[in-house]
Amino acid sequence: MAEEYARRSARVILVDPEDRVLLFRSGDLWFTPGGGIEDGETPAQAASRELREETGLLVRPEQLGPVVAESGGYAELGWTSGLFSDAYYFHRSPAGFVVDTSGFQPVEMSSMSGHRWWTAEELAASEKQVVPWELAALVRDLLAGRLPATPVRLTWHH
Repeated sequence: MAEEYARRSARVILVDPEDRVLLFRSGDLWFTPGGGIEDGETPAQAASRELREETGLLVRPEQLGPVVAESGGYAELGWTSGLFSDAYYFHRSPAGFVVDTSGFQPVEMSSMSGHRWWTAEELAASEKQVVPWELAALVRDLLAGRLPATPVRLTWHH
């Protein structure tokens, strides 16, 4: 019998018109916008909701397109442990978009310490802990128009 997921998440690789990726910071970790899939939600619906809550950007689920990458595995995070699964969508923000974090949930308000836009080169050269691993290479492919036919499997980062 297959073990159930402790958490399934939907995340967005959000790129601005200058080809920079938005990442949020919590402690020493930098990561893409997104979060847990709630009961009754599809991954695209969760990604759309999380994007609105965390950045203020309104994107309908069908505007996200297909999942471009997946990652998952076992983790013990203190608040839960077990199997995790992350689905990543790729989306471009409109010109003039300004991140609005006023929709953060209380846990996000207490744990997020900032955000910034990163170029693929900055991601590749950074000594910071950025997840998902292999994000720089994936972003380079996406920016070059190389959308995968099936989701790329990224190394689990826990």
